[in-house]
Amino acid sequence: MMISEDSVRFAAVGDIHCKTESVGKLRELFAQAAASADALLLCGDLTDYGLPEEADVLVAELAAASSIPIVAVLGNHDFESGKQDEVREILIKAGVRVLDGEACEIHGVGIAGVKGFAGGFGRGSLGPWGEGAIKLFVNEAIQEALKLEASLAKLRTPHRIALLHYSPIAATVEGEPHEIFPFLGTSRLEDPLLRHPVTAVFHGHAHRGTPEGKTVNNIPVYNVAKPLLERTFPDQPAFRIFDVLRSAEPAASAAEMGVSV
Repeated sequence: MMISEDSVRFAAVGDIHCKTESVGKLRELFAQAAASADALLLCGDLTDYGLPEEADVLVAELAAASSIPIVAVLGNHDFESGKQDEVREILIKAGVRVLDGEACEIHGVGIAGVKGFAGGFGRGSLGPWGEGAIKLFVNEAIQEALKLEASLAKLRTPHRIALLHYSPIAATVEGEPHEIFPFLGTSRLEDPLLRHPVTAVFHGHAHRGTPEGKTVNNIPVYNVAKPLLERTFPDQPAFRIFDVLRSAEPAASAAEMGVSV
């Protein structure tokens, strides 16, 4: 696909859950993404059990999109077997840029990526009080938010994208049982987006959530979990297309927006 002078087109999808028996089942999707976009964004849960052999199958399938840059974050399923470092290395060796608090630039657009974590939203957020196990849980969310902030702060591009697995807002997990909202994301991931606004946010994880919402400072957030896209847009390939217009105004800083942080 020829890169337009006016825009950069991204295809985004998460929750692929590649299994060892997925051989040949994802190539068409990735080929369609490569034909439709300038870059492919993968929002975690790339494998089903976080096994290296699943990652091997995935990179073979991703070869269908080898003509465009691929940027990814891992998800909770990729951690299931404790072999996330091996999964990450397999992807990196195949040319996938796997972000975990790092940032990269694709066709002039900055991308900051972290897995994120759980903890709840707004007044329903879990606080670091009481047992040590609770404090450890909350600290994990805080550390992921700090990694996101650090990666966003590195970017000097006019337009920026945040790539996550867990959601930073409640709006895009609506549709899931309310009892599990605290395990689908955390508002702590929204805080860095107030200090370092971006053009768009992409995440997965909530298979029965809502395709899009906005942060409190009106940044569009897209839930691109593959099962959700397949159910919501059954006549389209299971990825979200998003154009970053080069001529559009870049994301303003918190000070420029008058956001108190």
